[in-house]
Amino acid sequence: MNDVRIIFIGTPEFACPILQTLVDEGYNVVAAVCQPDRPTGRKQIITPTPVHALADKLNIPVLQPVKLRAEYQSVLDYKPDLIVTAAYGQIVPEVILKAPRYGCLNIHPSLLPKYRGGAPIHHAVWAGDEKTGVCLMEMVKAMDAGRVYARTEVPIGPEETTSEMYEKLQDASCALLKESLPLYLEGKLEGEPQDETQVVIARNISKEDEQVHFADEDINEVYNHIRALTDWPLAYGLLDGKRMKFIKVRKQICETDAAPGTVLGFRDHAMEVACRGGILRVLELQPEGKSRMSADAFANGAGRNLPGHVFE
Repeated sequence: MNDVRIIFIGTPEFACPILQTLVDEGYNVVAAVCQPDRPTGRKQIITPTPVHALADKLNIPVLQPVKLRAEYQSVLDYKPDLIVTAAYGQIVPEVILKAPRYGCLNIHPSLLPKYRGGAPIHHAVWAGDEKTGVCLMEMVKAMDAGRVYARTEVPIGPEETTSEMYEKLQDASCALLKESLPLYLEGKLEGEPQDETQVVIARNISKEDEQVHFADEDINEVYNHIRALTDWPLAYGLLDGKRMKFIKVRKQICETDAAPGTVLGFRDHAMEVACRGGILRVLELQPEGKSRMSADAFANGAGRNLPGHVFE
């Protein structure tokens, strides 16, 4: 099957190991499609996307349409037999989906039909799920709604963050692709329709999602909220009108008489914040306008005056 002409479509770091796996397994990747390069950093230097940089290294031609819906012809010109996608960031138009003789496959990091959409890993951690996974699925016009050809489960540890799950799911994605793609091309995978009654949508994370509201969330909700947004985009609390980002936290289930959001003080290398049903232990944080620091370092500076103050 190494004569099958494959186009890979993906953009961020998460997609890179999947592209590398296709190449390492000897597949004929004739082109890569990714989002346009964008300015990054304080100097706003135009920087290649991770997939663009990897494709250049692998000597694979790169296409970067601003809007794939309108600029699809360059993709069709490569006459792909199969398209494999992972975390592209745009809707792939139907004219492309219908073109390859082997169709279009997507590597999706969730256990479909749960968590269709752009932020499935964030939502799995935020919900406090004990497992997630990866699906090799058929791409159709509707978002993440195609048949599932293969899946694998991945446990979510009670202290694991979204950032840590990204790495685990990258590894699982590559393993699933290596095992399942040959079977798919040989016609040995029938595909299982998704149960539409079990669909859960994982919308993209918004700016509003970043703030922790201690008055509205119990200890488990606060804890899962924070680790779901670690290391991006990072959850924060408002204290005395300033943002404090939470980097590393732990939870302690207990009763406390203090109002939710009250800074109780510093103990055992952590800033302790009262929550409904427990205490949030903040081990690492980032005050507004400052660098990341340990709770101990914060306690020796501006933090010494905060016990008794309350997060909004």
